[in-house]
Amino acid sequence: MKSAAKKGSAVKKSIAARGHNVSSAMLADRAMFVRLETLRLARICGAGHYSSTFSAAELFAALYYAHLNIDPKDPDWPDRDRFILSKGHAAIGLYPILADLGYYPMSELDTFTRLGSHFGDHPNMKHIPGIDFSSGSLGHGLSVGVGMALAGRMQQRDYRVYCMLGDGELAEGQIWEAAMAASHYKLQGLIAIIDRNQLCIDGHTEEVMRVEPLEQRFRSFGWEVQRIDGHDFEAILPALGQLKPAGTGKPQALICDTIKGRGVKRMELSLQWHVANLAGEDYDDAEAEIRAGLRPLAKRGKKRGKN
Repeated sequence: MKSAAKKGSAVKKSIAARGHNVSSAMLADRAMFVRLETLRLARICGAGHYSSTFSAAELFAALYYAHLNIDPKDPDWPDRDRFILSKGHAAIGLYPILADLGYYPMSELDTFTRLGSHFGDHPNMKHIPGIDFSSGSLGHGLSVGVGMALAGRMQQRDYRVYCMLGDGELAEGQIWEAAMAASHYKLQGLIAIIDRNQLCIDGHTEEVMRVEPLEQRFRSFGWEVQRIDGHDFEAILPALGQLKPAGTGKPQALICDTIKGRGVKRMELSLQWHVANLAGEDYDDAEAEIRAGLRPLAKRGKKRGKN
């Protein structure tokens, strides 16, 4: 345990230094990289989860380049922070980040979804370094996070567990059982990140199964809650910085208001792009739009509580 603690302090210092020196411009570049790689990998596959990934691009960038306590040279380091991608279909945007950080060569992504490839539509923790949970059917991630946080407490480790959830999967009853358990066990080191992109595969969440008011729901289950603009690094980074360390206290939730399909106008808040394919000029147009940069995010606070 002493050797692990010694290594932990060294890596934490390295990660903290990197995080403080990362600019919003650099993170915006990495979010663009996520979107462009999503286009490329979907082209290899013949289809892809564009819009669910685009809504999470800034969150991925902030977590992996400025916040998580991880060591790409030692993916199985026992004291690393854990990240659970409960909305596993967005793995197409997470794979390129892990490659960029050095978990595996970028060239391996050229096999995406091909026969024999380790890189499928959902992540596989047994074959891909840096993946902590093999997600498939949505709704299980927060329960797994509860288990990981309890394991850390039992092993006297101070890592935090981050679980990214889609707002559509909040309709799963298991999510709320896990939320109740996390509060009961006072798992302060468990952080739920809700990608509140407004749509699920069947339609608008507030029409399919209403999830609002989310702040009140999580608080009623005994959680600390922050609500932020999930595309604005000036909001994301301070919110991550305010998270409490692992310990005995309330679990923590970040509700991140996002736009499904953010970055390509035709995809934004469109049900047609949950799984789809770009080809020819459409692919070129989407790539050019992403490279041209993102438009300012419209304020949606007034609509939020009335759906």
